[in-house]
Amino acid sequence: MDLLFLGTSAGIPTKARNVSATAVIEATGSGWYLVDCGEATQHQLLHTPLSVHDLRAIFISHVHGDHCFGLPGLLASAGMSGRREPLDVILPTSLHDWVRLGLAVSDTYLPFELRLLAVEDFVGWRSASVQVSAVQLSHRVPSRGYVFTEVNPEPRLDTARLEAEHIPRGPLWGQLAQGIAVVHQGRTLDPQDYLRASRAPRKIIVCGDNDRPELLAEVAKDADVLVHEATFTQALIERTGASFGHSSAAAIAQFAQDAGVRNLVLTHFSARYQGDPRRSPNIDDIRNEARAHYDRHLILAQDLHRYHLDRSARLVPEANV
Repeated sequence: MDLLFLGTSAGIPTKARNVSATAVIEATGSGWYLVDCGEATQHQLLHTPLSVHDLRAIFISHVHGDHCFGLPGLLASAGMSGRREPLDVILPTSLHDWVRLGLAVSDTYLPFELRLLAVEDFVGWRSASVQVSAVQLSHRVPSRGYVFTEVNPEPRLDTARLEAEHIPRGPLWGQLAQGIAVVHQGRTLDPQDYLRASRAPRKIIVCGDNDRPELLAEVAKDADVLVHEATFTQALIERTGASFGHSSAAAIAQFAQDAGVRNLVLTHFSARYQGDPRRSPNIDDIRNEARAHYDRHLILAQDLHRYHLDRSARLVPEANV
């Protein structure tokens, strides 16, 4: 699976960073999933190879505008570009009427079925490639993280079962390997019954805003990647006396260290942390504070940067999009 960051700023955009949006991309094919959709997310997509036609589902972590204000525009553009496939959007119930009203009063017609699903009732979502669950977080409003786990990765034929059931080698095996149902001796064979994963499924957690990293303790145990906000440094929180419901770089880094997280990706940075190292504060303040508490693979996300989870379970940068 790949991650492509469409927005990594907290609250407001900067010249270098848009507000929150993260694409999770399937290991095979072009299918992808969007976690949060801050304002101008659709503009960011124009700088990537991602297409709204291949978007499988959208997951909104909470109601704050920097995580959802881009949603009506993205849906409208998907319709205008000719999308026809139904689209599931998992989001807080309080946003459902807002989305519907925005589309209605702007006379926006969607040529596809829009299925708004309440995150409060969310028990999981599944496609052919991934299954998604949610974890409750802590913020000024209800917030969630989404856990993406591969389904049957890199499937191979279960030859032992095929031979045990006396299904002859040849075209039938080839069709099953391609995911095509076949009929043998009057019985329909479902390819999913004869395909087995060739490696362990990968798991990526993408979080909304959260000031209690420990809430992730259970799901983080076997996660390959944790994407989590680091809005402020701990030094700033202590100086101002307020976190506004966010985690510090130190807090999430210490949690990741204790939980054994293999790849920690920090995002959702306050606009005060600029990229110029000659200015203070700057993004290196976040990096240095996190590094003091976490000694594994650390990434500070950047807009329009893509990362690939390789076979060794290391998240490595791809060419910038």
